[in-house]
Amino acid sequence: MNEWTDSSGRSLTDYPRPSVAVDVAVLTYSDDAVKVLVVKHRLGKFALPGTFLHEHELLTAAADRALQSKAGLENAEFHQLAILDNPNRDDRGWVLSVAHAAAVPETDLPVGAILLDVNGASGMAFDHTEIVGLALADLRSRYARALDPAGFLGDTFTVPQLRQLYEVLFDRELQKDSFRRHVVDALISTGEYVRATTGRPAELYRRSPGGSLPPQALVFLTG
Repeated sequence: MNEWTDSSGRSLTDYPRPSVAVDVAVLTYSDDAVKVLVVKHRLGKFALPGTFLHEHELLTAAADRALQSKAGLENAEFHQLAILDNPNRDDRGWVLSVAHAAAVPETDLPVGAILLDVNGASGMAFDHTEIVGLALADLRSRYARALDPAGFLGDTFTVPQLRQLYEVLFDRELQKDSFRRHVVDALISTGEYVRATTGRPAELYRRSPGGSLPPQALVFLTG
């Protein structure tokens, strides 16, 4: 079989090839803040769990391997986020990063996981701070379409707890009556109440199947 060549007569082996890395930004909600799961890196900085793609390996397999081997996180759901291709992004050579994002409740993280507040995640290795920013924007987009799709609050929660989560995630104060109007159709009452520190007991809710928010929620949440 003849080797493939392009119009200039060059074959695939004539072209330089970059190494391919896979990095995963795992976001969670902890201590009233959105945080990112990080690991210690050889450069003395924090980094996202990542690894180099093996020959003939799927990107999803590499991302799953990175989470398990670097962070001890198994069976996490993640999706591809972006490709970062600055030729100088890695001091070891020409390395592309296929960035992935995940959102995981804190209770599903391994014991001893290192978490950084996303607002204080500057100075990470390589361009991982940029990846965290992309993952946060992606998470906000998902939360503007559906009610707590990552399940940060667990199975049941109060509306004040839900509003606090959204205020932290979107980094702005949300008027409580307007917030309730935007989320009410995605809530199902459990018929149970919890004692509040002040005022009346707060009603507990759970997400309705699908938990979709109205289209105008995006404008409300982002201002």
